[in-house]
This record gives sequence, structure tokens and C-alpha cells, in this order.
Amino acid sequence: MSAAMRRRAVLALPYLWLVLFFLVPFLIALKISVADSVIGIPPYSPLVEAGAQGWHLHLSADSYDRLASDDLYALAYLNAVEFAAVSTVFCLLLGYPLAYGIVRAPQRRRSLLLLLVILPFWTSFLIRVYAWIGLLNGNGVINSALLALGIIHQPLSLLNNAFAVYVGIVYSYLPFMVLPLYAQLEKLDPALLEAAADLGCRPWQAFCRVTLPLSLPGIAAGALLVFIPAVGEFVIPDLLGGPNTLMIGKVLWDEFFANHDWPMAAAVAIAMLVVLVVPMGLIRRLLQGETA
Repeated sequence: MSAAMRRRAVLALPYLWLVLFFLVPFLIALKISVADSVIGIPPYSPLVEAGAQGWHLHLSADSYDRLASDDLYALAYLNAVEFAAVSTVFCLLLGYPLAYGIVRAPQRRRSLLLLLVILPFWTSFLIRVYAWIGLLNGNGVINSALLALGIIHQPLSLLNNAFAVYVGIVYSYLPFMVLPLYAQLEKLDPALLEAAADLGCRPWQAFCRVTLPLSLPGIAAGALLVFIPAVGEFVIPDLLGGPNTLMIGKVLWDEFFANHDWPMAAAVAIAMLVVLVVPMGLIRRLLQGETA
């Protein structure tokens, strides 16, 4: 096999992965979204039906009409984007100093610090979210400690609200921000900061003019890794946010498993993917601009 053929074979593997695990599921969801909900197995009408005049396509836009006309879905999308965007900002504000501190730490300590960042992944995601219920409850660890110290005189409402959702998302996805930032900051040449200092830049000026612009690809990659899964998050809003927290992941779950309306659920999923394409495209352009 020639070198060119080997290169094509290597490049074909990620495309094959995308076809099998992105394009094919997307086409299946798209097919279900243009069907009608029926009582049966599966609970939607077939794409191709046999009639008196032969075979014909059965396409229905009812699910998309409901999606466009019902304010519930628009509100769920907006809430999901708001929760994801604010959580991404908090992850950046916390993750950037953390990644920068790891990079500036002595070489012998970096591996240990990185291990501490990824250590939560060794525990089940569900267990970690459940642990926050014990921490944020009215009689939980945080309220009990504050009451014992005399800082508060009655328990704070820390659970079943937006605050708890933000805490859960930021805690769960913070490593996805730290790791890309660390990878990008580690590649920066320390001589650039020395040159900036020789030219009269103060430390904060060197950071703003040298470190921060060169770390933008890491910021963009971390923002993608946090924002995209946070938009469709279901477990954290359901366990920490309570019944009044409306996010699109929760609506999607209800349509699939409570209402058994697979076409509507598929339409919600397709629309959510379209919503995510916009920030993904913008961040990709930012990455291309920085690497050009």
C-alpha cells in the first residue's frame, strides 16, 4: 500500500466514525420527526406507505408546526441556552486561573494537579450530582456548617432553584474547560513574556497582550466542550433544579418517555441541533482566524 493510500485510510477513520455515530442517528431522528404519532410499536407512522396507487412517501410537518406555535418549547430552548452560556462563563472564570496556575507550577507537580482535576471522573456522574443534594439541602452540610458558625440563623434555599443548577453544571463540566486551556497555555513560549517585560510591559499588560490572545483557541475549545453538552443537560436540572426548572433536555425526556410522542421528541432534538450549529460555527471561525 502506497503512502497516499495509507494517509487516505487514516483520514477515512474519523469520517467513518462521524457517519456511523452522527449522520446515521441524525437521519433516523429526521425521519421520525416527519412522521405522525401513532399507538403501536414503533409509536410513529412509517416513512413509506402502500396505498391504492402504489408506494408513496408519508411526510408530516405537524411536529414542527407544534414546535413553532407552542411557547413552551421556545422558552425551554432559551432557558437551556441561558443556563449553558452563563455556566460556560463561570467555568471560564474559574478554569482559566486554575489552568494557568497548573502551567506555572513546577514540572514535578503538574501531573498531580492534573490528576486532581480529572479525579472526579473516576466517580459516577450520577453519584456526584446526588452528592450535591446532600450538600445543598436545608439540613445539608453547607447549611448545617453555616448555622453552627452563626453566619445564618435559618437554612438558606440552595436546592431546587437556578443556583443549584448552575453549581451542578459548573462543577460537572469545569474539567472540560481546564484541560483544553492547560494544553494551549503549556505550548506558549515563556520567552514571549520575557520579551514583553523587556519592552516595558507590566505583568498584567503582558498577560492581556500576549498570553490571553494566544490562549483564545483553548478558550474556544473549552467553551465548546462545556456549552454543547450543557444545553442538552437533563440529569442536573431534574435532580437539582426541581420541577420548575425548564430546560430542553427535560422537555425532550418528557416527550419520549412520558408522552410517548416520538415524532415531537425527534423534532425537538433536530431543532436543538440547529440551535447548536450557530455557536459551533462562530467558534470554529474564531479558531480558524487564530490559527491562520
